[in-house]
Amino acid sequence: EGERAVALISVLTGVVASQRRRIVDFAAKSRLAIMSAESRWTEVGGLMSYGPDYADLYRRAATYVDKILKGAKPADLPVEQPTKFEFIINLKTAKQIGLTIPPNVLARADKVIK
Repeated sequence: EGERAVALISVLTGVVASQRRRIVDFAAKSRLAIMSAESRWTEVGGLMSYGPDYADLYRRAATYVDKILKGAKPADLPVEQPTKFEFIINLKTAKQIGLTIPPNVLARADKVIK
């Protein structure tokens, strides 16, 4: 018998995102950890995520729209990268798949789902 997978890393595509719930359910039944760059995965049962804070990105996008509506030329506005990131851990999922998260890792999380 070969080695078995112990984790899944989700990719950011529409097809995968549309099947998020099914993938999370499969992973839970298979005792697989899911890691993602999107917090939505962790909120529905993935183990952990680390990625941009989307609420912050939306606020910053609104600022760009405001500048454009006030006459700024889009070509003159700089391209910005995310500056605020979130590290989220789902302890409920960790328990379900038999994984213990070390206290020093929990201490670094921005949000812990219990």
